[in-house]
Amino acid sequence: MTIAPQLRNLNIDLPACPSTLVKLSLLMAEEDSSIDQLSSLIETDMALSSAVVRTVNSALFGLLKRVETVHEGIRYLGMAQVAGLTYEIGLRGAFPPSPLLQQIWDRAGIRGLAMGRIARQLDVDPWQAHTSGLFAETGRAVLYAYDRQRYQALEADTHDEALLCAAEIEAFGVSHSALGAALCQSWGLSRDVSDSVRARPNTPSQWAQERPAVQKLLTIGAAVDALLLHPDRSNDPQAVWTELEPIAHQVGLHFEAFKLATMRVCERLNLSQGEG
Repeated sequence: MTIAPQLRNLNIDLPACPSTLVKLSLLMAEEDSSIDQLSSLIETDMALSSAVVRTVNSALFGLLKRVETVHEGIRYLGMAQVAGLTYEIGLRGAFPPSPLLQQIWDRAGIRGLAMGRIARQLDVDPWQAHTSGLFAETGRAVLYAYDRQRYQALEADTHDEALLCAAEIEAFGVSHSALGAALCQSWGLSRDVSDSVRARPNTPSQWAQERPAVQKLLTIGAAVDALLLHPDRSNDPQAVWTELEPIAHQVGLHFEAFKLATMRVCERLNLSQGEG
């Protein structure tokens, strides 16, 4: 099937990047940007300000003392997590609410948070990791917005990522991973992020053609998906590590540090979700 003209031209009401997010991208690209600058930007937006305080006071963090100001919340979360949270809010507001989209955004928030925390312990850019996790399934929202009824039926019948992409190409002429990558590019996000979104449905054996930075993001994301978001799809957790270990070595990730960081982060987030 040929790709529909609306999808080829991305003319399906793709969310334009709000001005605050444009400023955020520019700020995060500056090597000498500071938390004070980020705080000043976030504080100009009531929705973003309240989201930062609400998030840092949630069960995910388990603070003994609640934070009461945006500046304090940003200092606790760090710039990468706050930036990722800001993009998440921008995405949620760009599409009409529905149960399927709520599931996508819920997974996106947890995946981005987990990937950012793991990356920080592995000397991988936490901002890129968080953003890669956040945008991983955004193309699904695009296809859902384009044809809700047909996409719901398609997703209900297909749970494997690669098979889902093949079914999407058959039905729409394009996959959610390709559309998600296009959205990342249209918002001016880094090439590493857009390439990781595009390559996400591929198997680890197919990642060799990607740049090392992209392979690192894919490796971290695959571990988070398998251990935290879709543990029911992996009957043998050890098989996940067996598959990812050679990839980790290949791209320069210390495997034992990667495994330990991932297990700790996923365990804590699992506990916090249970408490919530």
